[in-house]
Amino acid sequence: MAPQTIVDIRRAIDALETEARAVVDRLYSIDVTTSRLRVPQTMTPWVEQQFGGVANVEEQTLVRIDNRVTGEGALFNSLRALRPVQARPASADDEIARSLENDALADPPASTPEDTFGRVANEHGVTAANVARYDAHHSLIVFGEPDPLSFTPDAVAGHVELALRWFDAAQAADPDARYPYLMWNCLWRAGGSLVHGHAQLSLARNRHYAKVERLRADADTYLRAHGANYFHDLWHVHDALRLGIRVDEAQAIAVLTPLKEREVWVRLPKFSPEHGRSLARLLRALIDGLGVQSFNVGVLMPPLDGVDASWDGFPVVARIIDRGPLNSRTSDFGGMELFAQSVVAADPFEVARALRSALGGDG
Repeated sequence: MAPQTIVDIRRAIDALETEARAVVDRLYSIDVTTSRLRVPQTMTPWVEQQFGGVANVEEQTLVRIDNRVTGEGALFNSLRALRPVQARPASADDEIARSLENDALADPPASTPEDTFGRVANEHGVTAANVARYDAHHSLIVFGEPDPLSFTPDAVAGHVELALRWFDAAQAADPDARYPYLMWNCLWRAGGSLVHGHAQLSLARNRHYAKVERLRADADTYLRAHGANYFHDLWHVHDALRLGIRVDEAQAIAVLTPLKEREVWVRLPKFSPEHGRSLARLLRALIDGLGVQSFNVGVLMPPLDGVDASWDGFPVVARIIDRGPLNSRTSDFGGMELFAQSVVAADPFEVARALRSALGGDG
């Protein structure tokens, strides 16, 4: 039997047990359609070279999946899934090396400001106050290893340890700051303005950042309507469809409504150095196994103090998105993604299989 793909989503759902099918219907609206067009003979050589045959273009299967709970959605085209995964080219390594010849973060104490409560440091990095802040508490973790794609699980565990110490120090200086966020924009395709490996930390006052707050509110609405935890059901459905990937104690899923290519959500038992190692293993699988060259990571966390009961049941979730090959001049975000709905090339079923294989699983 051929490997399952996103165009088989309806068949995959029909094969589930009754309870799992009901949860899928609660979470998702799914539409599978066929689009047809005519290719002129003058285009035939190019179409055959790019897409393997005229028939693949003249009849295309389109899949639209909408999350009924959060309003997120994705459009998949089987034709786009025919495009091969690109390995990391040597030219990318060369460009990273050239950029690091004039490394603005080579000496953080001399080239970066510090928070009023000082710096936090360990063998894997040091914090620095962000020069152009987007919030009152907004700083960097400057990695000890400059090459942003050469991190190890131990290094990421060290970065998480620094983040936890920074959150504590920032809240001690400002007790009203309670809502933590970590993001890692790796290289220029992902919006990283500096090549030297670094992550960003912020601690918000009054309420969480808008999209995190929106997700909490949507999960609360789901709980009230169905008496079930949204995140539990989300992971349950993805596991049932074999879109789940285990990484130590962490549970990852190749999501059915990715914001962009190869989006993976990782549910961590808690935000800790130990579970930072699991996150690093998954990132290494994306880089070494799937050819990811640039990525965004956002770690969504409940408030630090646990006082607000409305956050009960909200897990620590790391969202990871592939931002495409470093040598591409085309942006992966356009008018559809910004204003309408995500258009995605990577098949979540292939992403899950490739990750399991890269992590030594059953493929």
